[in-house]
Amino acid sequence: MLRTLFMNLCTSLVLISALASTQARAEDAHSYAKLDEVETPHLDLQLTVDFAQRELHGTATYTLVRHGDVDKLHMDTSELTIEKVELISEQGWQATSYKLGELHESLGRELVIDIGNVADQVRIHYRTAPTASGLQWLTPAQTAGKEHPFMFSQSQPIHARSWIPIQDTPALRLTYNARVITPAGLLAVMSADNSLSAERSGDYQFSMPQPIPPYLIAIAVGDLEIKSISDQVAVFAESYIVDDAVAEFADTPRMIEVTEELYGPYRWDRYDLLILPPSFPFGGMENPRLSFITPTIISGDRSLINLIAHELAHSWSGNLVTNASWRDLWINEGFTSYVENRIMEELFGKRRAQMELALGYQDLLADLERLDKEDTVLNIELGTRHPDDVFSQIPYVKGQLFLVYLEQQFGREVFDKFLRQYFDDFAFQSISTEQFKQYLSRELLAKHPDKVSQDKIDEWIHQPGLPEDAPKPESDAFEQVEKQMERWLKGAQLNTEGWTTHEWLHFINNLPRDISAVNMARLDSEYNLTNSQNAEIAHAWLKLSIIKKYEPARDRLRNYLLTIGRNKLVAPLYRELARTADNLKWAREVYQQAKSGYHPLTQSVTESLLYPDG
Repeated sequence: MLRTLFMNLCTSLVLISALASTQARAEDAHSYAKLDEVETPHLDLQLTVDFAQRELHGTATYTLVRHGDVDKLHMDTSELTIEKVELISEQGWQATSYKLGELHESLGRELVIDIGNVADQVRIHYRTAPTASGLQWLTPAQTAGKEHPFMFSQSQPIHARSWIPIQDTPALRLTYNARVITPAGLLAVMSADNSLSAERSGDYQFSMPQPIPPYLIAIAVGDLEIKSISDQVAVFAESYIVDDAVAEFADTPRMIEVTEELYGPYRWDRYDLLILPPSFPFGGMENPRLSFITPTIISGDRSLINLIAHELAHSWSGNLVTNASWRDLWINEGFTSYVENRIMEELFGKRRAQMELALGYQDLLADLERLDKEDTVLNIELGTRHPDDVFSQIPYVKGQLFLVYLEQQFGREVFDKFLRQYFDDFAFQSISTEQFKQYLSRELLAKHPDKVSQDKIDEWIHQPGLPEDAPKPESDAFEQVEKQMERWLKGAQLNTEGWTTHEWLHFINNLPRDISAVNMARLDSEYNLTNSQNAEIAHAWLKLSIIKKYEPARDRLRNYLLTIGRNKLVAPLYRELARTADNLKWAREVYQQAKSGYHPLTQSVTESLLYPDG
């Protein structure tokens, strides 16, 4: 009974959202959808997973909500084969006409469906391409177990259209049900109500009753085991890593508790974690109820679990309150980075949180130096450039520092109250930067005058770079590291007892670029950095090794690039290798070996670095 009431409430939320103002929605340049004409607030998926053909095939059935007298439905597709489209009528399902538009390099192809004047459901029969940008298909040899294949999706930002014909804009919110048929012995999971049963029937049912944007629809199929951390949190992973993941992420239930204390209730029921193969292109993806997580953060000492805090924080900022377009990505990622750091401070103290904030600031400064000036604006003007281009430290860390600045100006108590109310007022909605500015002005600036001007807000959001009075996070712990570094460079020994990953990263990233080959070898001999099993420390050391032409690290660099597909870790290495002709030639050879094991997104990023002329 309670579940039925909950489902009805969530359905009502979707319909209310569908009937709400569409002012912000018309601004999404990355979707063919015309939400001011017709919306699709509920999806029923029926999919069969075919590993032999590397495709999904089945149907997508949508509920239609019309705004006015319209007879066309506009949707997004990419590399999909549309086999048939039908409308529901008194006579049952009847075929209707449709057409596919011209191929656009970034946006795919528009699908325009004739929906007549009365139909309230449309059903699309389709199949995906083996090259779908939002799916990765791994052979058994590319998995840890070596016996079964693995498939997973990555829909953000506009890759959902490569495996579902959909109105692929974050301005839309929809619920979904799904039935997924898989080969025997494999487990299917989705960003939905996953069962904890160990039974592998090959026929799986899912429901996502809360309205989400399309990019949060997710699927994975593989040889997965399930182990619980708490009544609310479980780990799904291949057998080789499931126990390590449970131990590494044991703090997750407490993270949920402290975030609820700060910013209100967790509204997604469960929070489970899917540990993907190393080819997953991101650190994590905040798919609701089931965050997708890279194994590269499993370090054995919980030093990298701020990423779990980040994906969890998205349950408030991003999943609950969503950017209306990819120009507004900072509304997702800046808020989430801020909440992540607050979670880490609550659990592990100010010292650790400050180190992580300072490391993020260092990464931001590097991006500010690297990026074109216009790409350092929070509310970025993308045009129809692919929104993959917006993912840098700008929406994440500049957005985070903007909120840190507001916290400093208004005080933490006032700002926390504002944020909690913000999450409540915009729950299950997608908003634009302009909507946020109006809300901020009304609910914070006007109530606490003479603290921050509207001109200062506009400078943060609409101007490139950082304002002169932006926070500049520093860490006392890093000051101690730098003092040790100075002594070490003069021949003294390092005292690394108690050093965390953060101190090591600061140490390696701030070594002088004219460090001698002798000191490189000395450091490696004393701390075996070339063979570090911490993926972040290894990344920092390997990048420095490229710059310093430290050849003893070359074999590890090759192996690293061949076995890890996370963009954050491999793209900077390829970028550094591409700076010299010899290294570029070597990098291209390694990439050709690694390519088949990389996700399509990693392939795209890497090829833009190694083959800039196409």
